[in-house]
Amino acid sequence: MQSLNAQASLLQQSRIKPLELVFWLLAFAAPVLTPSHALIINEIAIVALFAVSLDIILGYTGIVSLGHAAFFGLGGYAAALFAKHVMPDPLVGLAVGIAAATLLGLMASLTILRGSDLTRLMVTLGLGLILMELANKLDWLTGGADGLQGVVMGPVLGRFEFDLSGQTAAYYSLSVLLVFFVLLRRVTQSPLGATLMAIRDNRLRAMSIGIPVNARLTLAYTLAAAVAGAAGALMTQTTGFASLDLFEFHRSADVLLILVIGGTGWLYGGVAGAIVFKLMQDFLSSITPQYWMFWIGLFLVVLVLVGRDRLIRPWTWLGTGRKGQS
Repeated sequence: MQSLNAQASLLQQSRIKPLELVFWLLAFAAPVLTPSHALIINEIAIVALFAVSLDIILGYTGIVSLGHAAFFGLGGYAAALFAKHVMPDPLVGLAVGIAAATLLGLMASLTILRGSDLTRLMVTLGLGLILMELANKLDWLTGGADGLQGVVMGPVLGRFEFDLSGQTAAYYSLSVLLVFFVLLRRVTQSPLGATLMAIRDNRLRAMSIGIPVNARLTLAYTLAAAVAGAAGALMTQTTGFASLDLFEFHRSADVLLILVIGGTGWLYGGVAGAIVFKLMQDFLSSITPQYWMFWIGLFLVVLVLVGRDRLIRPWTWLGTGRKGQS
């Protein structure tokens, strides 16, 4: 009976609430209400999806990664190469990017099952650097330092052409973000998600009560890699260009900062952090192109001193039942 009640409670928490529906409706209305900002909305949606993918392993399993851009970049290059040499259909290319990142995540998950947090940091960082160097050396395939150019995407669902204003791209990325958000919401608010948080809180205790820790970590890491690959595929598909920048360390660092802003252990942390970070970056870089990172750094210092909970309190209605970390 208790098990059934617990499952019913988790299912109730996983459902989209009315106020959340309002938030998503506003998000989808934004490209029409502010057509001049469609490109930044598209970028926010992609970065939010990337941040949500990292939250799966950082917020729900406690694994810190400095090389999450490896999956982002591989998904981006796989989708771009598929569009250029096989077929330009965006949805099929998205699936190819997800599949490539999923396979890499499954293989890479074997490296995070053992060792300390410092070991995992170095291994994940090394993975990203290796892939970036491979993309640089295989210039006959990837374009090397010049990037993969000439990526032309077909219309989404055969009807919606990508335009210069970015409205189609914005709606495409927002739709993919919403689909993955709902999926991950169901995963994290399920018994599987509860076991991941148990592993995060105390791995030895989780093992002692019969939770298959290694299998759960492998599953979470692979799932996070798949979602990061989807974000990378969206980036190359909506920009028509893939470069070594997809693998750069700053992408992994930025997504960590986004979760510092938004908070870990609740999926809306990645979304809220992405909105704040990208809007601040866009605004500050237009005012002080050389020193915008200084002001973001200052904001992070204030965030730590004041406390994130006070600054993100307006978002708490989106995260009912939040079991996140401080």
